[in-house]
Amino acid sequence: MADKIYENEIIKWRAEKYEALTGENGWVALAGLYDLNHGRNLIGSNPMCEIVLPEQAPTFLGVAEINGKTIRFQAAEGVRVKVNGRAIQKANLKTAQDPNPSFITWNNIRMVVHQHGEKYSFRIWDNDREERFKLPPLKWFPINKKFKFNAAYTRYPKPKVSPQDDSIGDVIEERLAGYLSFRFEGKTYKLDVSETRTKKLFVKFRDGTSQKETYPPSRYLYTEKPKSGKVVLDFNYAYSPPCAFTPYATCVFAPPQNTLPFRVEAGEIYRG
Repeated sequence: MADKIYENEIIKWRAEKYEALTGENGWVALAGLYDLNHGRNLIGSNPMCEIVLPEQAPTFLGVAEINGKTIRFQAAEGVRVKVNGRAIQKANLKTAQDPNPSFITWNNIRMVVHQHGEKYSFRIWDNDREERFKLPPLKWFPINKKFKFNAAYTRYPKPKVSPQDDSIGDVIEERLAGYLSFRFEGKTYKLDVSETRTKKLFVKFRDGTSQKETYPPSRYLYTEKPKSGKVVLDFNYAYSPPCAFTPYATCVFAPPQNTLPFRVEAGEIYRG
């Protein structure tokens, strides 16, 4: 009975991962990612704009202006847009990394400012995008408890700064809070991790499947919040980052030390 409950939990989670990709405002609905210049940035479907929207959008929808770390949005005259569901003509925008980001919407198009390192960009969703409805089902390794471990979590005395490659060719300095250690086939392995706001652990890793079956730059995995320095590390919940499915996602990849020297035949298989 316990095994059946465990399998059903993973099957449900897999369905949620597919929904996160293809659902409304999901990753596959992304339709653009444009760097913001200091000063004024025109937004509209006119290809001369700095931020080019899908063709059904107004020729000129508005302006995003950067002044230091302040980003202001001004809608074009006669264009009705909303920020977080409220009709506005102008607003100061909070980024996607803020606890309360500012989402601009016009019909089925949604936009937000994304901060990546020191750069700002404009991320665009188009919920009418054809790709949303054409993504094949995800592929997975069979559920395998061999890759479910009781791990120990050790915090670093202070977070370790680690340079890591990202999907747009930059190197981002990530803060690593500590490391997980676990045993597999008689040997102990370590993985550096970061902590989320809710104290869950975020793991980025590569392994012996990364060049053939799984997404080569990295797979992702979250654990629950550790209790008394202990946590379950279950690779059956490993998945491909969103940049495996869209060029408009920005992903940071696993640091070199998080490359496991064995095959983790669990979690998502990359379709390529």
